[in-house]
Amino acid sequence: MVALKQEELLSLAEDAVSFALKKGANEAEAFAYQGLTTNVVIERGQIAKSARIIDHGVGIRVIANKTVGFAYTNIVKRKAAIEDTILKALSSAKASKPDEDWVSLPSDKSYASVKKTYDRAIAELHPEDLVKVASTMLDAAEKTDKRVFPIEGGSGASYLSKAVANSNGIASFDHGTFVECSLATIAQQGGEVTPVCFEFNTERNYNINPEWVGKEAARLAASALKARKTETKNTKVIFAQYAFQELLYFTLINAVKADFVQRNQSAFKGKIGETVASDIVTVYDDGLLDGGMRTWKSDGEGVAQQKTLIIEKGVLRNFIYDNYTAKKEGKKSTGNATRAGYLSTPNVEATNFHFTPGNKSPEELISEVDEGLLVYYLQGAHSSNPASGEFSVVATPAWKIEDGKIAYATKGAMLAGNIFHALKNVSAMANNERKIGQLVAPWIAVENVKVIGK
Repeated sequence: MVALKQEELLSLAEDAVSFALKKGANEAEAFAYQGLTTNVVIERGQIAKSARIIDHGVGIRVIANKTVGFAYTNIVKRKAAIEDTILKALSSAKASKPDEDWVSLPSDKSYASVKKTYDRAIAELHPEDLVKVASTMLDAAEKTDKRVFPIEGGSGASYLSKAVANSNGIASFDHGTFVECSLATIAQQGGEVTPVCFEFNTERNYNINPEWVGKEAARLAASALKARKTETKNTKVIFAQYAFQELLYFTLINAVKADFVQRNQSAFKGKIGETVASDIVTVYDDGLLDGGMRTWKSDGEGVAQQKTLIIEKGVLRNFIYDNYTAKKEGKKSTGNATRAGYLSTPNVEATNFHFTPGNKSPEELISEVDEGLLVYYLQGAHSSNPASGEFSVVATPAWKIEDGKIAYATKGAMLAGNIFHALKNVSAMANNERKIGQLVAPWIAVENVKVIGK
């Protein structure tokens, strides 16, 4: 498939809006999307296959007398198919009940520029290039430690583009690239087998380091050998980025979404201006972050993304909004409407949830711990309670810290507590900032976390 050009994608969206209005919609919006992704898959320590995925489509949202209808199609080359989809959306609206909270689609049209989100080198990568990336990871892991066995992973590259048009004059186009590599490993020695350890690297520009990923995945697995049980006690925990992201995704990030607040499902409701975290915690939702995984010129409704201060030195300052939740409160959207491609209507979601880093190296952070845990991975974070912030997760593997040094791997340790209490107990942040999905953060040290040993 030849990618649709900017003017073609925008024209498709604008024509869909015009047709919907002619057929009786009071308002209409079209979200046109295309994605081209190439993946190379590693299975059982070998490169197993490559795949190229091509996806394109358009989602139509129509409003008629405060009722909302939605339909989508992945047939974009046939005008009749798109028009039929619009008629389905109108039929859906007519069958729905009016939403008295509906005000209107957005109309803001000014956009900031974004940086380091598109790299032609990624868009032009071939499967052979990605095979080399995967091979580099495998070779690096094998050379690092003979006790380590790669079990799965791979490399991938994507080009995505989207156009949003609506009946209030919005007409926005944006495109971007992504490249990634990942490797999961286990280590074996004397009948002992470690839990799965993994490492990965994802960027918007072509500057990933597959050799580092392979080495680090192997190092982590090897260091997880000879794991010991740990005792039950409250202790300091250093969360590496992946573990922290897992914890926050189901708790803190939901708590600052306006729809959760409006449904009384957020512990932060009514707490704007109050202290909710340690005074060393400052968090932005930064939709314009250079090279951010969720950085775009506009959100899923064509509203300009922005940098929103969420927590300032421990004080809660703002929530994040899409157009609907903002207008319920007489506010403006913060550019946080996200879609699952063309398949869904928008929902409120964080962009780049950015914890401002500290100035200590990871080694310095560890050296200041008399006794504690370093946690890279968590299991069970999805069971956390988004309303209360309660969590009970397994840290496997994690590493015991004694007298400022990594002493040994632990097994079966559980962490239990409340994310909102944990935020107030953040005592230090390192300077090793990384982008992990929505989260942009360094290692973070939290005091007085309950660790339950087996």
